[in-house]
Amino acid sequence: MTDAEQLLWQRLRRKQILGLQFYRQKPILNFIVDFYCSAANLVIECDGGQHYTEVGLEADQNRDYALSELGLFTLRFSNHQILTEIDADPSQIIRQRFPLNFSNILFQKLRD
Repeated sequence: MTDAEQLLWQRLRRKQILGLQFYRQKPILNFIVDFYCSAANLVIECDGGQHYTEVGLEADQNRDYALSELGLFTLRFSNHQILTEIDADPSQIIRQRFPLNFSNILFQKLRD
C-alpha cells in the first residue's frame, strides 16, 4: 500500500466513517480495488501519478465503467488530496464528490 492508501485506511477502518464497513484491496471482476464498501456500493481509489497519463486515464475510465455496470460508484482521490485533506470531515468530502442524487440516497440509507 502507498502512504496515501495507508493513511486513508486508518480513517476508513473500524467503521469510522458514517459507520460504513470498508474492505481494502478487494478483488472485484478482474480488478483489485483499493477500498470497497458493499453497503454503499462504493469503491474508493487512491490515484498516484500513473493514473494521470493517457494510458492510465483510459484504463481508469474502462475500470470505472465495468464497475458501474455492477452498480458500483467509484470515488477517486489523488494521493495529494488524501495526504493534504485527510483531516477534513470525511462525510463532507464524500458529499462533495458524489452526484447529489447518489449522496442523498446513500445518507438516507444510512439513517434508516
